[in-house]
Amino acid sequence: MRKKWHKFKETIGLDEKGIWLDIPVIITGSFFMAAGIGVFLVNARVVPGGVSGLSMALHYLSGNRIPIGLMIWIFNIPLFIWGVSELGKQFGLRTFLGFSFSSFFIDLLRGAVPAFGFIRLHEHPAILQLQESDFLFLILIGAVLLGLGLGLIFKFQGSTAGSDIVAAVAQKRWGVKPGMAIMVVDFCVVIFAGIIIYFKGLASDRPAIVLTLYALFLLFVSSRIVDVIIEGFDYAKSALIVTSKTEAVSRIITSTMGRGATLLEGSGLYTGEKRNVLYTVLSRKEIATLTKKVKQIDPSAFIIINNVHEVLGEGFRKRV
Repeated sequence: MRKKWHKFKETIGLDEKGIWLDIPVIITGSFFMAAGIGVFLVNARVVPGGVSGLSMALHYLSGNRIPIGLMIWIFNIPLFIWGVSELGKQFGLRTFLGFSFSSFFIDLLRGAVPAFGFIRLHEHPAILQLQESDFLFLILIGAVLLGLGLGLIFKFQGSTAGSDIVAAVAQKRWGVKPGMAIMVVDFCVVIFAGIIIYFKGLASDRPAIVLTLYALFLLFVSSRIVDVIIEGFDYAKSALIVTSKTEAVSRIITSTMGRGATLLEGSGLYTGEKRNVLYTVLSRKEIATLTKKVKQIDPSAFIIINNVHEVLGEGFRKRV
């Protein structure tokens, strides 16, 4: 029995290092995601794609009788089992918690959980007012919450199953790029939901095609928020400096600005002339000072500036 328990823990990733620190963040991300969907998007008839969007479409098709969170959970169970069997423990406990808590929170916030029917945040006067008078802002809030939630879940190695698993298995089996697979699945779900909304006559104030376009806009905004959460804002810049006055520029970087630099040896492709290249990483506010001082020392210097999302080392704060 003990061997079976250890095997089970290994399969779902329960014994992974740091998992107990990740779980609270995954649960928090699930709440944000659920708030974006359950409070702001469902009654607006704007579908986010994936299993969540498919569940919303069936919710509309059933005349709002089927709880959305419950449908998400039911759809994700076979996908979760498929993902674990095909891909191993990378779709383990974190993924199960991700889609389970997000499903629960969606129904909780919409009052679909027994004994909590009084919550129903989607019927709050402020939400109804936004839906009537500022629809775009309503969708933007939903998109930000959705992206924030997904970003936190992904940042801490979780997943919400659904199209993530389909994409991962498609990549392994058929070599399909995950981004392309997710985009195709989400697009098909959004179109399917648009058709249901049209034929069920649910688009009273806005045509179904307009709601579909809002859904595509939602996918774009939420995906950008996910990228920001995972990669962070560009809080640093890297600079490659090709100059004949290496020593003088090095002194500016190390002595004046207090930063480190690496000296690389290169050669011109056409002339074959040996050249020194300096590589350094600076904060955003320092990059203007660097370029100004380098141009003062060597007006013909060649400088390449790149965004840096994360720096691990002395002089830079660590990203969570």
